Parts: sequence; structure tokens; C-alpha cells
Amino acid sequence: MTDTDTTGSRQSDSSLRDATRVANQVIENVERVIVGQHDAIEHIVIALLGRGHVLLEDVPGVGKTMLARSVAASFDGEFKRVQFTPDLLPTDVTGVNVFDQKTQEFEFRPGPIFANVVLGDEINRAPPKTQSALLEAMEEQQVSVDGTTHPVPQPFTVIATQNTVEQNRAYDLPMAELDRFMTKLHLGYPDEAEETAMLGDVVGHHPIEELTSVATLDALSAARDTVAEVTVEEPIRAYATRLARYTRENAQLGVSPRGSISLLRAAQARAVLDGRGYVVPDDLQTEAPVVLPHRIRTESSEQDANALVADALDTVDVE
Repeated sequence: MTDTDTTGSRQSDSSLRDATRVANQVIENVERVIVGQHDAIEHIVIALLGRGHVLLEDVPGVGKTMLARSVAASFDGEFKRVQFTPDLLPTDVTGVNVFDQKTQEFEFRPGPIFANVVLGDEINRAPPKTQSALLEAMEEQQVSVDGTTHPVPQPFTVIATQNTVEQNRAYDLPMAELDRFMTKLHLGYPDEAEETAMLGDVVGHHPIEELTSVATLDALSAARDTVAEVTVEEPIRAYATRLARYTRENAQLGVSPRGSISLLRAAQARAVLDGRGYVVPDDLQTEAPVVLPHRIRTESSEQDANALVADALDTVDVE
């Protein structure tokens, strides 16, 4: 893309610089606590800027919850945590109407979903009925209780974790909920040097105890607005459509239109992270491996969703 193409960008140079600075400040702040996960931290910040939600999946003890807490602590907004358990009720998440004896009226007491960053820890430990309490909030930014709609605070992001062991004691997330997560990440174990460095950091006071916010809610909201204004030309939109169609033609269940939207929003945020006001094919190709696979159901256990997305990126032409 030539320099003249950037004139189509709908945001000012100053707002773009501010958004890029906010993103990088948060990444650097989180890396004070989380060692060796630069790419994962980038993807989470991109989801935040792209108005998306994040699902962290891996074995216990690799830092999923700590990563989510570190991201939340980097902003001065409200953070709440929901520990999902088999006996958790939907109203424990959304809130409940309580009868006030003094006023003789019902009063709504909001649940932990009413925060700027909500950590859903071990989300697959709760039964589907409780998991579904997140659906409306994640998609429509509101919660309905007893026929009354309550908007959630803005900006709003859910970061959920689930582990990949003890599946006999967990409930699979339904596709309707998986599809609402912009990004699904796997952290993995740190390498030897990274783990050694991490152990040196936490043997005394844990670094998260000293972590402070580096961005205001207003700055995050402004950065989100800037990301939303990033230029996405028709060839880029067509490329995203072809990638989605490839998965639909080669799997039992392919990427939904919501998935295509998430891919473009993540690409917009990636562009801002790189200091650009326009999306290029590389932005889609960088985000596709974490945005698309969890939306795909393959026809057999021998076919892998990650491999299918890699095939799509290799096969589908960029025009």
C-alpha cells in the first residue's frame, strides 16, 4: 500500500499516535509480571482495543489468571472476578432483584458482570445454564433481569480462562459462547531461561502487587474509537470473506460472519499497534490463527482446526 493510500484513514495522526502509545504502554506494563508471553499479551491488548473478549485455555499453573489480572490492573477501570464452580447460579453472575422492606419495591443488585474488565476464572467448571449468563453481556453489552435491561459499564471486556485437564469434571462451552470470544489463546510452558527469570521475580514479593495502571478508561475508550476508524478497504474485506468461506467449504462448521467481523476488528487493532491507520493483509494473517480456529468444527478428529486455518492462509489468494 502506498503513502497516498493512507489519506483514506479517518482519524487524526495525533489520535493514532495516542492509541499506539496506550497499547504499547499496557503491553510493557503487563510484561513486568508475565515473562515470555509477549505475543499472547499483544493479542489480548488487540482484543481489548478491538472491542472483543478473550478465552485463555491451557493446563493449570501457566499464568492464565495472572495474565488476566495484570491486563486489568493496567487500566484504572473497575475489575471483577467470577470464580466459576458447578454450583454457581446465573444470578450470581448477572445480579438479582431484591425486595426492599423499607421502600416496598424491588431493587436491582448488580452482579460481578458489571465491571470494565471481568475475569471469568475456570469458566468451564460451571454448567451451561450459568455459562449462558454471559451471552447477552458479551454480544449486546447489556444484561436483562426480570424483564428489565441494564447496560454494562463501558468499555467492557470479558477475559475467561479454562484448563485442558480433568475434562470429566468440566462442561464444554457451547459454540454460541465460543463464537463470542474474539480470540482464543494457548500460553504453553515458558522456556528454561524464561522460567528461571520468572522464579527470580516471584520468590519475594510478587510483581503484580506493585503493578499500577498506565492508562485511564478515557484513554482506552479513545483508543477503541481510533481502532474503529481504521480504514479497511474492499479488497481486505473480500480477503477476509474468502478465508471464512474456505473454512466453511472444508469443515463441518466453518467461521461465522461474526468471526469475519472479529477478524477485521482484530486486524484494525493490529494496524494501530503498528502505528498504521489502515489494514494490510499481514494484519489478517497475523490474527487469523488466534481468531478463527475456535469457531471451526472439523469433520473428523484427524482434521485439526488450526491446520485448516493455516491451509486457508496458504491457499486463499490475496488480490
